[in-house]
Amino acid sequence: MLRRCIRNDGTIIARRYAPIALVFLGLAAAPLSRAQTNLGPITVGAGLRTSFVDTEPTGGDSTDKFLLNDIRLYVNGPVYEDIKFMFNTDYDGATNKLEVLDAVARIEINPMFNIWAGRFLPPSDRANLYGPFYAHEWNVYTDGIQDGYPAVFQGRDNGVAYWGTFAKKVKVSLGAFDGGTVNGRNTVLGAARVQIDFWDPEDGYYLNGTYYGDKNLLALGGATQFQGGRTDSTADFLLEKKVMNGGAFSIEAEFSDYNRLGGYIGAYGHSEGAYGLASFLFPKQVGVGKFEILGKYAKTEFSQGPTPSFSEKNTSFNFNYVMKQFNARLMTFYQDTRFNRQMSNFWQAGIGLQIQM
Repeated sequence: MLRRCIRNDGTIIARRYAPIALVFLGLAAAPLSRAQTNLGPITVGAGLRTSFVDTEPTGGDSTDKFLLNDIRLYVNGPVYEDIKFMFNTDYDGATNKLEVLDAVARIEINPMFNIWAGRFLPPSDRANLYGPFYAHEWNVYTDGIQDGYPAVFQGRDNGVAYWGTFAKKVKVSLGAFDGGTVNGRNTVLGAARVQIDFWDPEDGYYLNGTYYGDKNLLALGGATQFQGGRTDSTADFLLEKKVMNGGAFSIEAEFSDYNRLGGYIGAYGHSEGAYGLASFLFPKQVGVGKFEILGKYAKTEFSQGPTPSFSEKNTSFNFNYVMKQFNARLMTFYQDTRFNRQMSNFWQAGIGLQIQM
């Protein structure tokens, strides 16, 4: 079966969590020493994704699994005025290891001038910049399209990037990253992204897959990465409209072209595909949350490999109970994956729980 190793990605800036505010401690009876400067609040947070999945391959035995998909710890805080530090870890359920997710020095002067250095998400498609915790669907990064960019861990790479937002509508990011850690080619990997928000603006560097009706959004983005004549390119689209006093209608789409850089299957030098996703968040609150329905269709073509070209088609549905947006949601999912050759068809169904604080 064809499954991308899930990033159990997405990263996270302090504004996205409901953080615990801590203050550097000083002695009440004594003045602060040079080593005890009060820099203001540090934010600490945590996130958990866990699920039950039933997999039914064509002509094979079914499997049932309880998974601890991710558990993350987030720490963010100021160093000096416009200099901040972000450190996040992630337990990767696929490898059963705890890894450094983000370790970033953030120089944030104003909305138009920001420099990040360390390990973080390079300029790439919206799907990479929202990660699994801020994706709209549960089975993210399994369609052959979303976030096929090369990465050292969970979509991240080591490097430096500039990003800025102009007139609250145009967001630009440019970066240089370490190629050797992601693909063994010891030349710099360049990355760039441009996004236009035609309606409400989106703050910050990282993004969401939905805003659950908090914004009227019409956003169009394009990204590319390049290294020694090899390229990745994507174009992504998100429309979200508030409806019926508390509901929301969303459409998300993406086109990808991975040309000898990244992609879902390393043995195939080229892949391209597209998906469309639509959802409706019902406005009526039931208990502590709202119900949501979501559907998605994706198709990808893989070529330039050791065997003839082949295609993958994914059809998926979610029925979700959204209690506190990304901080508490229960998501049921079904996904049917079919290939015209090379791979075996299969379908999956399950239920996932996400909690953040």
